Amino acid sequence: MHVDPAPHLLIPHASAASEAGAAALKVVKLPNLAALLARLQPQEDASAPPEADEYSLSAPHERALAVLHGWSGEDGRLPWAAAAAADDGLRAEHDTSGAPWGRLTPVHWHVGSDSVTLVDPAALELTEAESRALFEAVKPSFDAEGWTLLWGAPLRWHVRHEALGGLACASLDRAIGRNLDLWMSDAPEARRLRRMQVEAQMIWHDHPVNDARDASRRLVVNSFWLDGCGVAQPRRPLAESGVQVDERLRAPLLAGDWAGWVAAWQALDAGPVAALRARAEAGEPVRLTLCGERQARHFDLKPRGWLSRLRGAPRPADACALLATL
Repeated sequence: MHVDPAPHLLIPHASAASEAGAAALKVVKLPNLAALLARLQPQEDASAPPEADEYSLSAPHERALAVLHGWSGEDGRLPWAAAAAADDGLRAEHDTSGAPWGRLTPVHWHVGSDSVTLVDPAALELTEAESRALFEAVKPSFDAEGWTLLWGAPLRWHVRHEALGGLACASLDRAIGRNLDLWMSDAPEARRLRRMQVEAQMIWHDHPVNDARDASRRLVVNSFWLDGCGVAQPRRPLAESGVQVDERLRAPLLAGDWAGWVAAWQALDAGPVAALRARAEAGEPVRLTLCGERQARHFDLKPRGWLSRLRGAPRPADACALLATL
C-alpha cells in the first residue's frame, strides 16, 4: 500500500552570518515557527562537512537538497549543472558516463575601490535575445579550447569539459554580494578558465548588447560565474520525499534588504510554517529543515508520552535564537 511521505518544509536563507542579519533576527516575529519547534526534535545533519561555516563552497541548503536528491559529492562538487542541463532539455541527467558539466551564468561584476563583488544576476533582467547574442560572441573562444558551450536560458548556460570533473566551485549563492577574492579558486583548471573569462570580458566590453544596455543605464554583462560542476547523477524527485522548498527569503537576503527579509520571514511564518504547525498539532508526522549560511538544522515530530499530553501544548521555543546559530 502506498503511503504518502510526511510533509517536509525546507527553508533556505533562514539566517545570515552577519551583524545586519543578527539585527534583523532581533525584530522579526515568528510565533508559528516558535510553536512548531517546540513540538519537534532535532536530527543529525548528514550533509554537513566537518567544521561547516559560511565559507564552505556549497551553501547548507544546497548540501541538504543534494542528500534529498540522492547525490554524492564533496564541497563545491555537487552536480547542479548537470541537473539544470536536464531541466533545459539537454538530457544530462541520464548521461552518467560522459564529460562533466558546469553551469555558467552571465553576470555583472561591480568593481569598487578595494574589492570586486558579484551583483545578483536577476538584477540584469537579461532578455533571451541579449543573452543569445552574448553567448554567440564568446562561443568560438570555448570551441577553440575544446570546451562545449550550450545555451539553456538567458541566465543559465552550460559548459562541458573533462577538466570540470575535479573542479570545486563556490556556488552562485555564496558569491553574490561578496568580495570575489574569497571565492576565486587557484586550481590549475580554474586558472585556465580564468583566461577564458578575461577573453569573454574583452569580447563583451564593446559588444552592441552592452553598448545599448549602458546607454539605457542598465547593468552590463561583464563576466560569468561557473559552479555546480560534476558528472551527472540520477536525481530523486523531491516530491517523493514530500519536500516543499520555499525560496522567498533568498532575494532580500542576497540584496541586503533586511526589511524585506523580515517581511518575507513573517509571511512565511503566517503561511507554510503555520500550515505545518497545524499538522504537527494534529499529531501528523512532519519535517522541517532550516538552512542558514553555516549549517542546516533538521527537525521531525517529537514523540509525546502520556505525561506530556496531560501537560498540554509545549512552551514555544526561542525560534530566533535557534536561527542565529545557523
